[in-house]
Amino acid sequence: MKTIGLIGGMSWQSSLEYYRMINQLTSDRLGGLHSAKIILFSVDFADIAIVQHNDRWSEAAAILIEAAQQLQMAGASLVLLCTNTMHKVADAIEGRISVPFLHIADVTAAAIKAQGLSRVGLLGTKFTMEQDFYRRRLTEKHGLEVLVPQPRDRDTLHQIIYDELCLGAIAPNSRQQVHTICTTLAQAGAEGIILGCTELELLIQQAPVPLFPTTQLHAEAAVKGALAE
Repeated sequence: MKTIGLIGGMSWQSSLEYYRMINQLTSDRLGGLHSAKIILFSVDFADIAIVQHNDRWSEAAAILIEAAQQLQMAGASLVLLCTNTMHKVADAIEGRISVPFLHIADVTAAAIKAQGLSRVGLLGTKFTMEQDFYRRRLTEKHGLEVLVPQPRDRDTLHQIIYDELCLGAIAPNSRQQVHTICTTLAQAGAEGIILGCTELELLIQQAPVPLFPTTQLHAEAAVKGALAE
């Protein structure tokens, strides 16, 4: 079994889910008392949020590169960045480590294509929905068509993520709002919906079209990689 390195804390609410899912999936695969070999480097999300909202992405990259390198030095055989938004600096991180980096958009795209779908809606922070780092990877590398919500819905999602989900708050009204946004995207032609924020699957599990929960998919890919010969 290889050791999985997790760059977490963005937020710790979803990092907790990564830890739970990876261990549960490992136990399901191996049985008995088996659990995953994991090293977690958890950053202070307040520091990351400040540089995000002030467009200081190079500073964010430096923090996460150091985290990845610490994981590698500690013995991680593969590295996951436990957040969708910060994959904006994924290339910088991958270029500074020598162990495999498991990109969350790649494993999500593989799941979408496995179901024979080509047009998907993308939910997430405004950074993920409005900037091109995530959508471009899905379109250019994987040939998917990506739809995003209307501006007001993007504002709503961003507020729910930062002001509620990252703080551990699950509001029924917010669940209904996100479900309505999913329905609108489905009516616009989305064949599936990417939950492109690792906290969103804490809030919603059903929609008019298939959901692609990125935390779950990322965790499954990590276990597959860790248990591969």
